[in-house]
Amino acid sequence: MSGTEAIYFIHLTDIHISVPGKTPLFGLDTTEKFRKTLASVAALRTKPAFLVVSGDLTHDGDVEDYRFLRSLVDDAERELGIPIHVALGNHDRRPAFREGFLGEAPSEQSYYYSFLSGGLRVVMLNTQVPDSHAGRIDEAQLVWLRELLEQPAPLGTVLVHHHPAVRTPTTVMDDHLLENASDLARAIEGSDVIGLLSGHIHYHNVGTLNGALCAAADGVAFGLDASAERAMRFLERSGYNLATVKDRGISVQPMTLPGEQRLLYEHVFTAEYAAK
Repeated sequence: MSGTEAIYFIHLTDIHISVPGKTPLFGLDTTEKFRKTLASVAALRTKPAFLVVSGDLTHDGDVEDYRFLRSLVDDAERELGIPIHVALGNHDRRPAFREGFLGEAPSEQSYYYSFLSGGLRVVMLNTQVPDSHAGRIDEAQLVWLRELLEQPAPLGTVLVHHHPAVRTPTTVMDDHLLENASDLARAIEGSDVIGLLSGHIHYHNVGTLNGALCAAADGVAFGLDASAERAMRFLERSGYNLATVKDRGISVQPMTLPGEQRLLYEHVFTAEYAAK
């Protein structure tokens, strides 16, 4: 494929799937939200080449949740006719993911890899740190990434990871970002990386890292209020990103599913926390 032909793909994040029978998150059917989001993707006039999910695949991280998710993903790949690739988030558990989703022996081994689609290289990174909301890319993974990027891809490279590498509108999420974003910035300096796609914050957010576009997608399971400075306001909202790669550049179109965005829950932080 030449650089003048566009590649379209879908970026989903924070689907928070639970096996049927568990107490629903905020009373929401996250499986139904996932299916409605996939139906929105299926209705697009342009068929995407692939779909990525940037973490928080499940809410509790149990083996049965990942087995159920595996069945949902298999069904979606058949119905959409495209491959689906996943990364891990802070709600995910590596041993359960490997056993339930990959069908492997459980292990704490970090999960990251790359694939090519029409000349575009996509790197699925692991920023998940066990038992932590914050994210970090370990040194072994950074070494692997630097070596991978030594050879440019025909249409450039896109990184997919859970924790955003750039600041958000409020300080509430400052403790939830990628802790070593500066290390990632150095790793991609002078490379063919054109974009970094993330999730975790449950709203659309755009910035740049070493000149590359950084775009966080809205959550599928629920949204957060990006304007709430001293609180986390959980909203009934689902969205995703439609990404277009052309001429070795990337653009992202935020897509929000119809809905009233009603308030599900609000957590107000103490004055001491807000003053940090």
